[in-house]
Amino acid sequence: MAMMKPTDAWDDQTPRDPLEYAVSVRDKDVLSMVRTALATDNCKLAMQPVCATQDHYPIAFHECLIRVMDETGRIIPARQFMGQIEETGLGRDIDAASLRLAFGLLEHNRDLRLSVNVSARSLGDAAWRRVLDRELESRSMHVDRLILEIGESSAMQLPEVVIRFMEEMQPYGLAFALDDFGAGMTAFRHLKDFFFDLVKVDSHFIRNIHNDPDNQVLAEALITVAHQFEMFAVAEGVESQEEADFLISIGADCVQGYHFGVPKFTV
Repeated sequence: MAMMKPTDAWDDQTPRDPLEYAVSVRDKDVLSMVRTALATDNCKLAMQPVCATQDHYPIAFHECLIRVMDETGRIIPARQFMGQIEETGLGRDIDAASLRLAFGLLEHNRDLRLSVNVSARSLGDAAWRRVLDRELESRSMHVDRLILEIGESSAMQLPEVVIRFMEEMQPYGLAFALDDFGAGMTAFRHLKDFFFDLVKVDSHFIRNIHNDPDNQVLAEALITVAHQFEMFAVAEGVESQEEADFLISIGADCVQGYHFGVPKFTV
């Protein structure tokens, strides 16, 4: 019998490079753990405050950030899987889980106002819509304390879907935020057709803004555009008081970032 060569153990689908192989195995295991966590409801929402730029920075609302746990209770870092699943069915399942958990928090905290992230593709997903429709049909009055955050690049991929959904939701008081504003080259002609209540200026334009003339010009322009379309402007990724002070001086309505609070499981 012929001796098997070491390379015979590798099929055509197996990466030849050892590091590439290790990464592929890790990613496969991570996605399996994410599926298991969703199937067993082993997910939680961490909440980060978004503060109004008034005296003492009162909290305007909290952004919900889903945390997926493995079977030992450890958080699976989102960077290990979110990029791979955003445009897949698993991404839709993550969005549905986030929405369901957000409604649970709103039900038990009547003074709470939350934002939750959703892909434009999820707006037409059956599982995600079932979560939303149950809430709408229950007339629980939680929907008017919810903000849906849609990323700029996601919204621009399916603008007609987003606009149609926004029109449908107008009677229910559901609010909308355009996330990562400025990062995805928004076609400004669409802004007048959307129904966004606020924009979140991408953190790339906020970093070290008090010392960066380019960021100062760009951030002020984005805030001016938001106000022109009667939208509130939130500055993301604020990490210092110096950044916050400058953002207030150019008209930011709210600030969000580690300087004002890290994501936590309790509020």
